[in-house]
Amino acid sequence: MNAGMKAMLTENLKALRLSTMIGNLDNTLRQSRENKLDYDEFLLNLTEIEVQVRKENGRKKRIREAAFPLLKPLEIFDFESAPDLDVRLIKELSTGEYIKNKQNILFLGKSGTGKTHLATALGMEACTQGVRTRFITGCGLVNELVEARDEKMLRRILKRYFNYGLLIIDELGYVPFSKAGAELLFQVLAERHERKSVIITTNKGFGDWTEIFGDASLTAALLDRITHRAHVINSTWESYRLKGALKKRK
Repeated sequence: MNAGMKAMLTENLKALRLSTMIGNLDNTLRQSRENKLDYDEFLLNLTEIEVQVRKENGRKKRIREAAFPLLKPLEIFDFESAPDLDVRLIKELSTGEYIKNKQNILFLGKSGTGKTHLATALGMEACTQGVRTRFITGCGLVNELVEARDEKMLRRILKRYFNYGLLIIDELGYVPFSKAGAELLFQVLAERHERKSVIITTNKGFGDWTEIFGDASLTAALLDRITHRAHVINSTWESYRLKGALKKRK
């Protein structure tokens, strides 16, 4: 490729905002000459770099938008401390098939068993797979909804939470909700029913959810929706945070 042709190509790439292709143009041209590649192979190699960079940038953007409190991938989860956990099911869920099938995941169990870690890890996998994700505590979501209602912005906030491909609600049940807060959370979950996936972590068994939402009828209606075709994972093993603390004390 002569200098004039290269200059015109660079200008076209700038106009198309293909900055990664511009940055890799010289190197790709050199490799193509050395390996005597055809123009179609040269173009494929150049565009593949742009595609990969854009994919990675998109993944990073989705992870930032998800607002995970800590980035905890599946690879660092201590499966040995969770002997009753179905590892095959977790690996299957990490493929994101449950999102395509509009299914939910519910992690039930006491504090310290890794529910939040697993929910975060599955959320990070979803981000990698191109799914817009949001992580928020139950209290944080209810507070945001109540504030939006008071400021006449509820419709906008409800639309935002509906549009996420995956919504992760962490620590549901640690603090009971007001009647208004429970009804607003019910509205979010009801609108996503059979249309978008939700992951919930909670320290309460289903029989105790009335303590969270206050109203028995609303609780029954909510459970009926979120448990429909859901993956329910009971975290019955010991708290490894507690075990770690006891080991340190010893």
